[in-house]
Amino acid sequence: MSGHSKWATIKHKKGAADAKRGKVFTRLIKEITVAAKQGGGDPDGNPRLRTAILAAKAENMPADNIKRATQRGTGEIEGLTYEEITFEGYGPGGVAVIVDVLTDNRNRAVSEIRHAFSKNGGNLGETGSVGYMFSKKGIIVIAKAGADEEKLTEVVLEAGADDLNDEGENWEIYTTPKDYIAVKEAVEKAGFKPEHAEVTMIPSTYQKLEGSQANAMLRLLEVLEDLDDSQNVYSNFDMDEAAVTA
Repeated sequence: MSGHSKWATIKHKKGAADAKRGKVFTRLIKEITVAAKQGGGDPDGNPRLRTAILAAKAENMPADNIKRATQRGTGEIEGLTYEEITFEGYGPGGVAVIVDVLTDNRNRAVSEIRHAFSKNGGNLGETGSVGYMFSKKGIIVIAKAGADEEKLTEVVLEAGADDLNDEGENWEIYTTPKDYIAVKEAVEKAGFKPEHAEVTMIPSTYQKLEGSQANAMLRLLEVLEDLDDSQNVYSNFDMDEAAVTA
């Protein structure tokens, strides 16, 4: 399998990519609230908030929901206080896993994450145990069909992208987190429609699994994704595309 995020591709093929819209909204609302609390309620001066709002709009979240989440973050209206925690660990076959959590109950989050790892063939590691294997980047995926390579290359380089990779049926554009919004907007303005776009953690190397180990890793990732407190799950897991079934 090629591409930036094997798990994102696997989730899509298995139909496990946050099937419940309510869960997607909950995660986005938490992110907007925390972003506004940390950097203020003006998206023009708060890149993290702007990115979160763009993601919410992409999921057709009503403007009122976005506004209320922002106001909870700035303290204009009352709401829960969320703590950000990042967990690092290992899955079956030594796959590196990072889980970003936003929670209003630290003890519950720690307990649930630890339980998910231990019951699904993994183990929770120390802070820094696998984080060094990942780097934070923006990624924008453009389908090759109907996309002019020369024009796309010119647009992304002018907008400040780091790289443009050929990944089979798609082009993958990489950016720094800081340049992500500018590059995404330039791509869209030029008439290209992203298949997928996000700021994510990209592993430097991948760990390929097969058979029962691959299936066990899939279960662990699905359990971690499904936890109420988990915001993002990253791993360097790889498996043969042919083995992914819906």
